[in-house]
Amino acid sequence: MATIALRDVPALLRRKHQEIRRRLQPVRQPSQIESEDVQGLVFRGYGGLPHCRYVLLQVRDAAEARHWLAALVERISRGTPASREQAIHLAFTYRGLLALGLPAKTAQGFSAEFIAGMVGPHRSRFLGDVGESDPKHWSWGGPNNPALHALLILYAPSEAKLRALYEAEREAWSREGLVDVHTLHTSPLSEREHFGFVDGISQPAIEGYHKAPSGLHLVRAGEFVLGYPNEYGLYTARPLVDSSVPAAAAHLPSDIAGSTQRDFGRNGTYLVMRQLRQDVVAFRATLERLTQNPDGSSNPEEKARLAAQMVGRWPSGAPLITSPWQDDAGKAKDNEFRYHHEDPEGLLCPIGAHVRRANPRDALAPEPGTEKSLAVNRRHRILRRGRLYGSELPEGAVDDAERGLIFVALNANIVRQFEFIQHSWLMDPRFNGLYGASDPITGGLDDNAFSAPGNPLRARCTGLPRFVSVAGGAYFFMPGIRALRFLSELSPSSQES
Repeated sequence: MATIALRDVPALLRRKHQEIRRRLQPVRQPSQIESEDVQGLVFRGYGGLPHCRYVLLQVRDAAEARHWLAALVERISRGTPASREQAIHLAFTYRGLLALGLPAKTAQGFSAEFIAGMVGPHRSRFLGDVGESDPKHWSWGGPNNPALHALLILYAPSEAKLRALYEAEREAWSREGLVDVHTLHTSPLSEREHFGFVDGISQPAIEGYHKAPSGLHLVRAGEFVLGYPNEYGLYTARPLVDSSVPAAAAHLPSDIAGSTQRDFGRNGTYLVMRQLRQDVVAFRATLERLTQNPDGSSNPEEKARLAAQMVGRWPSGAPLITSPWQDDAGKAKDNEFRYHHEDPEGLLCPIGAHVRRANPRDALAPEPGTEKSLAVNRRHRILRRGRLYGSELPEGAVDDAERGLIFVALNANIVRQFEFIQHSWLMDPRFNGLYGASDPITGGLDDNAFSAPGNPLRARCTGLPRFVSVAGGAYFFMPGIRALRFLSELSPSSQES
């Protein structure tokens, strides 16, 4: 065995590192996204289809389910121009892909967090799913609920057309070896979420597909779609299929790294889904308690301002960074601002405000206020595609009805994108120099705190209850169209590969 001098070890390690990076570097960069092979939910939220339903399915017979899939795949909506009549999307859990017949060897190519799923002692603590949000209390996706295999998402322009679409699809899956284990009904699409704020303003633009007014929100396609370079200039790991599997050669693209395998993951994405209950009564009561005048009377102006400081935007959507003192509907769509130079101390928009935690923009180390900071931020963006559920609660009313958000996020790396945002930005009580305070809106502390800027003194609000709790959740993979066709043509012999 050859010996290595100690002085040569650093150089050897550098060469080894460079060799590994060369192997990871993309062999080629696609000129554009293959949008006809990507499910359309990646590119749009279907604002023109205000009615939506989420159906959670379980496979009972693999052969029949593949037959159902073969017929359904032609109706799946793609990234090419969207239909104004309806949209259908399909995603699978890890267990669902195995139940459908995906070879176990291929399935092991998925990310560890997708394979493990959203539920587990470590992951639940990591995500803040404790107490009322503990998966043992969930309505679906938890350890006490039926196993989930597939998610079917239906969109339509009216409730009547959604009902007709649902009935037609239900007839198909019911006779083809699948059962509906849970259905999530949503409210008609609304501009404002249940706490009263316009939502969905700040979304990343996908490089190579969307147009963006600037580079502030433009993110490389590989952060959201597998098979394209990400913000590191690399390809995210994805499941590959042995070329000996008959259906693979017919449908799947070749491995871009040049191996003889076929790429099952290309043009697919991971879909994170969580049912988030919003306690509107507690939210409004807490704001009232914290802003009352010394004589106990209500102070609507201060109440509205504190709510805006917690969110980071006014109800219209106007950001505090450009409209710090009062709501301004004319600035509702402002989204080109940054934080570091405009408001480094959080005097305009609090450091702990929800939107500043969820998307810190240029406020991150290293070198806040520079391109290096924005580069870090781009590696933690997600596409949000959720819908509300439950009825709107009129101002001043009190009830026990359940309402909230069906949170849906798309990303190519669950742990680096969704889980990082949830754990390290929203839940972390030490975020960006803070102490003992998680996100004031979605934070998981039962006795939370929030610091609102003030001159000369800040106001620290303590004893905040949880306004948002989790009622269900799961990780899914949403394959590309060619991958869906591949799944539909799997045979028992290929499942052994």
